[in-house]
Amino acid sequence: MATPTMMAVTLLTRAIEYDVVGRKLEALKLYEDGIESLLKESKAETDPKRKQHYQTKIVEYMNRAEQVKELVTRWKSKGVISDRIHIVEGATGYSYDRIFGKYFNDEVHEILLEEPYVREHHQICNLVMFCELAVNSCRNLKYIQLATVKEAKNGDEQGRAFEVLKQSLHKQAVKFVVEYSEHMHDRQVILSNGYVIKIGRGLNYFKPSPSKYCLGAFNYHFRECRETNVDVFYCPENNKS
Repeated sequence: MATPTMMAVTLLTRAIEYDVVGRKLEALKLYEDGIESLLKESKAETDPKRKQHYQTKIVEYMNRAEQVKELVTRWKSKGVISDRIHIVEGATGYSYDRIFGKYFNDEVHEILLEEPYVREHHQICNLVMFCELAVNSCRNLKYIQLATVKEAKNGDEQGRAFEVLKQSLHKQAVKFVVEYSEHMHDRQVILSNGYVIKIGRGLNYFKPSPSKYCLGAFNYHFRECRETNVDVFYCPENNKS
C-alpha cells in the first residue's frame, strides 16, 4: 500500500508533467491533491528536519498552484468576440453540435464547464449529452471539470449520477472531476484550444419535448429552444495544445 508520502510524490510529479505540456486544469487539481497529502504528512512528522523539508516543498508547490490558478482565471476574462448567436424563443436547429461542434477538435485536451444548475434529471441528461459530443469530437480529450452547485435534496441523486458518468468517461480515458461552489452564477465552457463559449442559459436552453414520439425527443436538432444568447470568445494565448 502506498504511503502518504509516496502518494504525494506521485500526484505532484504528475502535476508537473501535465503543467509542462499545457494540461493546466488537470495539473491544478493534482497540485491541490498533492499539497493536501503533503500537509497531512507534515503534521504527522516528528523529525524537525523532515518537517521543515515538507513545509518548504509545500510552499513551493502552493506558489506554483496559485500561478496556474491565476492563469486559468485569466482564461475566463480575455479574448475577442469570435461569434455571436441569438436563439429566439421556440427556434429549432440549435443542438449542442451546432453550438459547440466547430470548436470541439483535436486541439482540445481539457474542458472546464461552469454550469450552476445540474440537479434535475433533464439537466444531468444535458450534461451527459454534452460529454458524449465532447468525447466523440475531441480525440485528444483527457479531462473534463464541472463546476456546479451541490444539490442538498433528493438523497444525493446528483452525486450518484456524477459517479456513474465519471466511470463511463474513465472507460474512454477521460478524467471527470466535479468542483462544488455555492456562490456561482456564470455559465460558460472553457476549452484548452483557446475558445470560451458563454450561453445565457448554460446547457439548459432546450424546452421539454411535448411527447417522446415526436421529432426532437432524441435528436435535439429538432428540439425547440428557449430564448438565449451565445457569445464565443477566442484568445490565442489560451491555446495550450
